[in-house]
Amino acid sequence: MDALGGLLDGVRARGAFLLRLSLDPPWSMRIQDDAPLTLICMTQGSAVIVTDSGGSFDLGPGDVAVARGVEHYLFADRALTAPQVVVHPGNRCTTLHGEDLRFEMSVGVRTWGNTTSGDDRAVVCAYEGHSEVSSRLLQALPTVLVLRSDEWQTPLVALLAGEAGRDGPGQAAYLDRLLDLLLMDVLRTWFDRDERAPTWWHAEHDPVVGPALRLMYDNPAHPWTVANLAAAVGCSRAAFARRFAEQVGEPPIAFLTGWRLALAADLLRADGATIASVARHVGYGTPFALSSAFKRAYGVSPNVHRAGASTG
Repeated sequence: MDALGGLLDGVRARGAFLLRLSLDPPWSMRIQDDAPLTLICMTQGSAVIVTDSGGSFDLGPGDVAVARGVEHYLFADRALTAPQVVVHPGNRCTTLHGEDLRFEMSVGVRTWGNTTSGDDRAVVCAYEGHSEVSSRLLQALPTVLVLRSDEWQTPLVALLAGEAGRDGPGQAAYLDRLLDLLLMDVLRTWFDRDERAPTWWHAEHDPVVGPALRLMYDNPAHPWTVANLAAAVGCSRAAFARRFAEQVGEPPIAFLTGWRLALAADLLRADGATIASVARHVGYGTPFALSSAFKRAYGVSPNVHRAGASTG
């Protein structure tokens, strides 16, 4: 599992909420659900995202936006349209005065809005999970990113738009996988062209560092050293250490330690996981060794971290 796979595992932990919007202007929704990641696919008409800090992002047909959820925002037909709906944590939809609207504005299968055939239509998916592995990727994203329909080639937006309103056996699982594919495609496209991508993202394309990163991702429990990593990728120890630090921004073992502890933080949230089993999985010989390293990195013990996750 690499960072992108870890992102999907993390945000899928509490599930995804998918909704097809069908709206006639004027319309405006205040989004304050605090979801770590929201995917917005504009399938017809137009809309605008306006963040509380003043950022404004216009959307047209086929455009896809990803909002990180680090601040609240308006999703509306125009920037000046006053909000009529508030989306709260847990995807609870209300009026500005708190009256529930979730069922009142249901206009079809997975479809919500003020009409069954609105001028403006979008498919919105809010991912509510959290993971330390995913945060390594999410922190490199802007508050809102937008991919324009003419900036990339993908059949997934049209496919998602066509499937979101259908119902039948297996449809929910089908849509989950479509959303995962679309999210991965968006993020890969964005990072591959964006100079703000984390150094380790671009390092995965390096013929020496890339294979070493994949070895760490796929085998975190292995007793890796700079020497055996270098041998595995056919490079001298000194040349490998220098190239890795140049490409990734930190030495190999420092990166490996961060990866192992991020995995451990996520695994500790799983039902039935013990510190001993997590330690074995991520390459620590004893629970004490993991606990010591974990507390240095996160400031709390694994038990405190797990207790906080269960009550969060």
